[in-house]
Amino acid sequence: MKKDFLFTSESVTEGHPDKLCDQISDAIVDQFLRRDPFARVITECAVSTAIVFISARFESDAIVDFTKIARQVIKQVGYDQADFNAKTCSIMTSLKELPHSENRCWDEKKLSEAEIEQIPVKDQVTVFGFACNQTQALMPLPIWLAHQLARRLTTVREEKILAYLAPDGKTQVAVEYKDKKPHRIYSITLIASQSKLLGANLQRLQEDLRESVIDVVFADEELKPDANTRIFIDSDDPFAIGGPSVHSGLTGRKNAIDTYGEYSRHSGAALSGKDPTRIDRVGAYAARYAAKNVVAAGLANECEVQLTYSIGLSRPVSIQVETFGTGKIDDEEIAVILEKNFDFRLAGIIREFNLRYLPAIVKGGFYKKLAAYGHVGRLDIGVLPWEEIDKVPILQ
Repeated sequence: MKKDFLFTSESVTEGHPDKLCDQISDAIVDQFLRRDPFARVITECAVSTAIVFISARFESDAIVDFTKIARQVIKQVGYDQADFNAKTCSIMTSLKELPHSENRCWDEKKLSEAEIEQIPVKDQVTVFGFACNQTQALMPLPIWLAHQLARRLTTVREEKILAYLAPDGKTQVAVEYKDKKPHRIYSITLIASQSKLLGANLQRLQEDLRESVIDVVFADEELKPDANTRIFIDSDDPFAIGGPSVHSGLTGRKNAIDTYGEYSRHSGAALSGKDPTRIDRVGAYAARYAAKNVVAAGLANECEVQLTYSIGLSRPVSIQVETFGTGKIDDEEIAVILEKNFDFRLAGIIREFNLRYLPAIVKGGFYKKLAAYGHVGRLDIGVLPWEEIDKVPILQ
């Protein structure tokens, strides 16, 4: 296994077309669950020049205005230019209301252990959770920094520190590792779209982003850029607003950004646009929960948890642990400990994380907040249930 290497991860702002789709999809999930905690819904979205397409299948008593939600998200993200905005974009929907099933309204909090055991998953998937001790959030440093830069790009636009920026932006950070530990920042890349009316020239853009984004983000980081760090600040077109008028977007196309920046494996299934009964979403949260507690407990410096589910069964058919040679005990022993102390059953995960009721509890929606800047490793929106390290005493 390599000990000295270079690793790069990227992030995007909430105005990136793919992330815009994720946010619309999750805002719809939030609205369903806010009105009907037992709703089942799968929503996918696509955007392109002046058009939004929403496809949804749902089983619920709630009445949801898909078009209104999409326009609200577009406006909140900041698209108000003639090329693409909430008022004039066309919105097409393909909606299918599913027939009511007898067991839709099962409440995990009221079920016995035997009853929870009888609730199977309805999909087959392999999900991954990962944690490492490179950052305070127990996330890989490259994706952590890329997210911080992307979030700062949005902040300086919203607070009008750099009022000429448009919502669409991308970031990338390359970290040089020595002996498997972050050693130096090799390169930083920022791509920011601009308003056609207020756009700055390239020199001003580079100076502004260095001062208002890069310097601010790294001020609190232990590892900072050095004299040899390569910094690239550019725009495909200095006066292009970016977004759907330039490139299309689709729900679930940024899985690496949603998880670990490809430092660890991730499932091919989208996380956004799905209610909590979808194991390909909540299983990934449960796997992260397990991996993070393993690292927080000091059992390993890095830990990847793999869960494999099959249709018709309540428990994963396989629980695999990989600590990449950093484990204090055997990986097989850690897997046994996890199986004994973590509930990886679908209904158990929903109950443990209170996933049906969080959209009604969290102001502004819950799942929509996850749709940009990562579903894991978040410290900016309160402690997520799967980011808790409450199992550490048991694991130790």
